Amino acid sequence: MLRFLTAGESHGPELLAIVEGIPAGLALTEADLLPDLARRQVGFGVGPRMKSIEQDEAQIVSGVLAGLTIGAPIGLRIINRDHTKWKGQEIPPMTVPRPGHADQTAALKYGYPDLRFSLERASARETAARVAVGAVCRKLLAEFGISIGSYVTEIGTASAEFGELDFNQRFEAAERSEVRCPTEAGTAAMREEIRAAMQAKDTLGGVFEVVALNAPPGLGSHVHWDRRLGGRVAAAMMSIHAMKGVEIGPGFENARMRGTQVHDEFETSDERVRRRSNRAGGLEGGITTGDPLIVRVAMKPISTTLTPRASVDLATGQAAETRYERSDFCSVPRAAVVGEAMLCIVLAEALLRKLGGDSVSEMKPRFDQLPRGRLDDFKMVNEPIIFWD
Repeated sequence: MLRFLTAGESHGPELLAIVEGIPAGLALTEADLLPDLARRQVGFGVGPRMKSIEQDEAQIVSGVLAGLTIGAPIGLRIINRDHTKWKGQEIPPMTVPRPGHADQTAALKYGYPDLRFSLERASARETAARVAVGAVCRKLLAEFGISIGSYVTEIGTASAEFGELDFNQRFEAAERSEVRCPTEAGTAAMREEIRAAMQAKDTLGGVFEVVALNAPPGLGSHVHWDRRLGGRVAAAMMSIHAMKGVEIGPGFENARMRGTQVHDEFETSDERVRRRSNRAGGLEGGITTGDPLIVRVAMKPISTTLTPRASVDLATGQAAETRYERSDFCSVPRAAVVGEAMLCIVLAEALLRKLGGDSVSEMKPRFDQLPRGRLDDFKMVNEPIIFWD
């Protein structure tokens, strides 16, 4: 129903994306893409490229006429502004793989003659294209009242508690924080953690949460393994560079508890069947429940460090140390924005699969008719049934 491709290298002329499946009639301009692209580029601990070189703007080159999508593939283009510094230049050979990167694995897989062949496409620079695609999907989801935000919960050993802050308050506060943490105390602790890592010429990872609000019940499916929404969300998050763990809601905490402490009990209220809590994180059986969909993602420390690491020169077989390539000291705040983009993409695809239709105007009446968990939405026969005769 919805798919996208990205193309381009870290220091190549541009990044490209093609999005197929966006319905006709969605108001969309390049200005709609700018906020998320800008949010991806900021955060305490970013490297010099983010601060001075990359100021991303996405051009819409197809699929939109007179400010409206036409149901055709949408082409997006992001210029790499520092490409001119590389074009026509003779680049020294790169033969020493950096631990934690795709340098060695990709070179072995594809038979590259130089490790930069691995680096250029494996770079997280590619996520700019994903964020542009996610911004298109965010615009579609907004037509149906679905919103998505993120915030950072941990960086290194620093963590934050959010008390009574609801999700919208967390989103708003995160936008005012250099580390996307909703609390002042958490922000200060995380800044200090990053500052210490910078002084030590080291890097940090952390944990962020991405949350979808107002997603209707019934997205996803329990019928096929590849339609379970939890699996699709987890795959999307794990496809982001440097992500090493995903949980839906407090998944790992739930694993240490007993079933009676974990599973959300039901009750009726205003003729609707509701859950008393949301420890399921908004998904049961691979299907959305209508409660906030909460995704927690763990990011490893950035692999590129100022401090050299032991390696091997693949050209000579001799022991060697890594050479520094410019990078962030901590990318967790930026990664949270990429996580938002990926959740937007997954939910937009699930919504299109649920509703069908070739235009937004065709989808909206179907959305309004979706069952929302009222008692009369459940078609119980309440009589004995012979399942196999």
